[in-house]
Amino acid sequence: MNHPSSICFLLTSLKHGGAETVATDFAINLARRGWKIRFISMVSGHAEVLSKKLQDAHIELISLQMKPGVPNPVSIFRLARLLRKWRPDILHCHMVHANLLGRLVRLITPIPVVISTAHSIDEGSKALELAYRWTDSLANMTTHVSQAALDKYVEKKLTPPNKIHFIPNGLDTTSLTPNPMIRQKVRMDLDVQDHFVWLAVGQMVDAKDYPNLISAFAKLDFAKKPQLLIAGDGPQKALIKKQIIENGLTEYVHCLGIRNDIPNLMNAADAYVMSSAWEGLPMVLLEASSATLPIVATDVGGNSEIVIDGETGFITPPQSPEALAQAMNKTMSLTDAASKALGAAGRINTVKEYDIEQVLDRWEALYTQLSPT
Repeated sequence: MNHPSSICFLLTSLKHGGAETVATDFAINLARRGWKIRFISMVSGHAEVLSKKLQDAHIELISLQMKPGVPNPVSIFRLARLLRKWRPDILHCHMVHANLLGRLVRLITPIPVVISTAHSIDEGSKALELAYRWTDSLANMTTHVSQAALDKYVEKKLTPPNKIHFIPNGLDTTSLTPNPMIRQKVRMDLDVQDHFVWLAVGQMVDAKDYPNLISAFAKLDFAKKPQLLIAGDGPQKALIKKQIIENGLTEYVHCLGIRNDIPNLMNAADAYVMSSAWEGLPMVLLEASSATLPIVATDVGGNSEIVIDGETGFITPPQSPEALAQAMNKTMSLTDAASKALGAAGRINTVKEYDIEQVLDRWEALYTQLSPT
């Protein structure tokens, strides 16, 4: 069997987001292992931190210059020209629109292997689900980052069971470890030294359900002096800030915008909270767990695959501010020793199941398995 050596990654976008970060980190680490990697983003406008990481790793990045939300049939021919020029062994697509485009381009140019990787349990409209079914034959394999989401894909008949494979997100667990000096500095900079600090990271979009989080936060025991840091931006920003003001929480909830120092914020935090309405396998939960933070998260997507209820944090029903607040209050009431025990157990589980080196081994095995003889 031939061993593949070149991969072209095709992404819907390269904006700030979990799927984009995962794909970027995988590409860089595969390049480190000797693979020839190229990167294509469908839409223009890249997150500076991600594009710089690719540049520093000497990975070529090209955009198809599509506008978000605006289909452009010409783009499939641009992609086909690039693929004919590069002749990759594998076209590895990430996120729904790239997955569909990567399948369709196979109709006009030969590609030895096409892999579609899904990152969410909910790909959007019924039309997109139909498109997944209709184009399934054009992909060699679909993979998902969450076992729960994979099961849902099979249930919805988006792909047959023998054509979908589970490979989780992975991360460099050595890069997210507690650092008391960083913790002290960041807490001083944010003026939260004497508070119980909650951290939430993610785009301000429907999926993350920040209104649920703000409603839950308003129900907390304020004798514990809670503070909430939200790192992220997006279309719901104005709505969220309005809700913060209406609930009288401006002294307690702080919208930090997009941050490039998430590991430092995790060092500064006392616990992590995720209020999502739907998810895949959130990279940020792996990061929080690796940073030894106790976690409160809603039971959606692969969250409960990362957060073991009662052992590494607490799982609550989605869209229930009362349940979320109860779990957050429970976390704040833990002794220091009990809180540290939750965080330590979370890191042990994350290192065991999600360390990037073993996840890369699984990807390389799949690439080789799918390559033509």
